Amino acid sequence: MTELIALITITLLAIISPGPDFAMVTRNSLMLSRRAGVLTALGIGLGVMVHVTYTLVGVGLLIQQSPWVFSTIKLVGAVYLMYLGVKMLRAKPGSGSAESPVAPLSDLAALRTGFLTNALNPKTTLFIVSLFMQVVRPDTPLAVQIGYGGFIAVAHMAWFALVALCFSAGAVQGRLLAVRHWIDRAFGGLLVGFGVLLAVLR
Repeated sequence: MTELIALITITLLAIISPGPDFAMVTRNSLMLSRRAGVLTALGIGLGVMVHVTYTLVGVGLLIQQSPWVFSTIKLVGAVYLMYLGVKMLRAKPGSGSAESPVAPLSDLAALRTGFLTNALNPKTTLFIVSLFMQVVRPDTPLAVQIGYGGFIAVAHMAWFALVALCFSAGAVQGRLLAVRHWIDRAFGGLLVGFGVLLAVLR
């Protein structure tokens, strides 16, 4: 029971802390649509499952003990975040209107954005690997560990879906669409900043 409480508490605290996932869901919910935000949240949950899967099969230990593997993951993730950020920074004023707030983005594209943002985030790699290595006991049954992984993924989906619902509310979205260009730039700057930090911090 202590193991379960610790895992739930650490997971919830990690989820609500601001990061690339939060920035991407918020941006897609505000600038695109509620559906895009929720699908981005679903993609994030799927990305978490990638981290959980390789941790359960033992690859997480390899990543933890092989600096070059982790550095490669970190660099790829940083480049992806900076790529997304630069695209937002280059957004032009007047690319959309208050009457037509939903920019062209397919369901698959929204899902893929959330998935890649999380799956390529080395901070999530460290979080999942450390959680299983330090909180979950070695003698914990595999079925229970899989259940833990499922909880972590579902918790991510639920939290970011809630974020999407809040930021896509008509009153909030309507007031902010007039300054959508600056919102895009702000979130673009955040993602570039996250990417730079991931690339330079050890």
